[in-house]
Amino acid sequence: MPELNIPQAPAIDGARHVHSGKVRELYELESGPYAGELLMVASDRISAFDHVLDSTIPDKGEILTRMSQWWFEQLSDLVPNHVLSTDVPEAVRGRAVIVQRLHMFPVECVARGYLTGSGLLDYQATGHVCGVALPPGLIDGSRLPSAIFTPATKAELGDHDENVSYEAVSHRIGADDAAELRRLTLAVYHRADEIARGVGLILADTKFEFGARQSDLGVRAIVLADEVLTPDSSRFWAADEWHPGRSQPSYDKQIVRDWLLSPESGWDRHGDEAPPALPARIVERTRARYIEAYELLTGQRF
Repeated sequence: MPELNIPQAPAIDGARHVHSGKVRELYELESGPYAGELLMVASDRISAFDHVLDSTIPDKGEILTRMSQWWFEQLSDLVPNHVLSTDVPEAVRGRAVIVQRLHMFPVECVARGYLTGSGLLDYQATGHVCGVALPPGLIDGSRLPSAIFTPATKAELGDHDENVSYEAVSHRIGADDAAELRRLTLAVYHRADEIARGVGLILADTKFEFGARQSDLGVRAIVLADEVLTPDSSRFWAADEWHPGRSQPSYDKQIVRDWLLSPESGWDRHGDEAPPALPARIVERTRARYIEAYELLTGQRF
C-alpha cells in the first residue's frame, strides 16, 4: 500500500475530527441544531496513482463543493441527497457542507457510457466489464451500446478499488438494494450525460456513493452521498474532441497523471518513492481545467 501523505486535519470549534480521506475531512458536530451529524470538508489536496501529492491545487476544494451542490439540485427529483445545510463554520465556508449520517453501502457505484480506464483493461482481457459482455472490436473511447453499471468494492485508503460483478454486489448487500443502486446509478448517469451534452461535454463514466437513512416514521430511503459528478469522480470529455482509439482530452486531473508519467518528473510509478512536487505550471493548468469544467457545466462564473 502506498504511503499516504495526508496532513493533520485542522481543528474546528464545535466539531470532532473523525476521518481523513484522500481529499476530504469528516467531523462530527458536537453542538447546535445538527449535533451528531457530519461536517464534510473538501481540501485542496490532489491524489494520483493512489498517492496524495505534496502539491495542492488552489480552490479545488471549493470547486468540488460548489459543483456537487449544483448537481444535487439538478438531480433532486431522481434521488434524495445527504446535504442538510451549507451554514458551516467560517473557517471552512465555501468548501464544506453539513450532511446526514448514513449507513453507507460498501460499493462504488460506477456507470460507464464509454469504454476507457479500468473498464478498457477488463474488456481487453476478457471481453467483459464487471461480468457485462460487450461487443467485439471496441477500442479506447468507444461509445457503448448503452450505459452499464460496473460496481467496485470500496478499498481501504491507499488501495485500489476492485471491479466486481453485479452478482457479487447482490450477494453482499441483498438483491433488492443491489437492484435499486443499479437503477439509481444509471438514472443519474443518463440525466447528467444529457445535461453535459447540452454544453458540449461527454460524461464518459462516473462513480457514486449511496447510503441508507431511516426516517422518524421508520421509512428507509436510499440517499446519494459524498461528492457527485465532479472532475474527481467523473470523466468529462469535450464532445468536439472525441476520437476513439486514443486517450481523450478530459476535464480532470489527467494533466497531473500525464506529467507524473513523463520523463520530466523522473518518477517511477512502480517504485517505492513518493511522487515529486508538481511544477507551478502544472498546478495552474490543473486549476484552470477544474474551473473550466465548473463554469461550462453550471453556467456560473467561479
